[in-house]
Amino acid sequence: MADQSSTEQPGNEERGIQLNVPQDVLDHFAKLGVTPETFSGGHLGEKLGIRIVEASPERVVGTMPVDGNQQPYGLLHGGASAALAETLGSIGSMLHAGPGRYAVGVDLNATHHRSATSGLVTGVATAVFRGRTAATYEIAITDDQGRRITSCRLTCMLRDL
Repeated sequence: MADQSSTEQPGNEERGIQLNVPQDVLDHFAKLGVTPETFSGGHLGEKLGIRIVEASPERVVGTMPVDGNQQPYGLLHGGASAALAETLGSIGSMLHAGPGRYAVGVDLNATHHRSATSGLVTGVATAVFRGRTAATYEIAITDDQGRRITSCRLTCMLRDL
């Protein structure tokens, strides 16, 4: 992937985004009116407030506010954590797949360790397997104090467009 973008993308410097995304991927999503911070979260990612702050095939980092993503008891909803994890792992898988290919989640596992009631949670997706037809990521979601909230594993199937 020789043609890559990073913080040189207009506006990324002031937001602290560190993207290692092929320009053709950014161009594709720009035509759809999607910004780099939400390019893989789509409308759900926008509703959840997911923001991508770093993206490469090896590691993807994103944040999500707890506020607005709580279940009736005021705790971060487990489904919101799962959506954050799948978004981050899917971005990594898509970047690994390369131009002309896409990633589809086929297995997601989430273990919720503790609750969060406020602030931002941060997810870090780390590649554990990157093959020709599949990619697997481990995603650790932590609270503002660095305590682990959720541990996830996502496997994506890699397909040609």
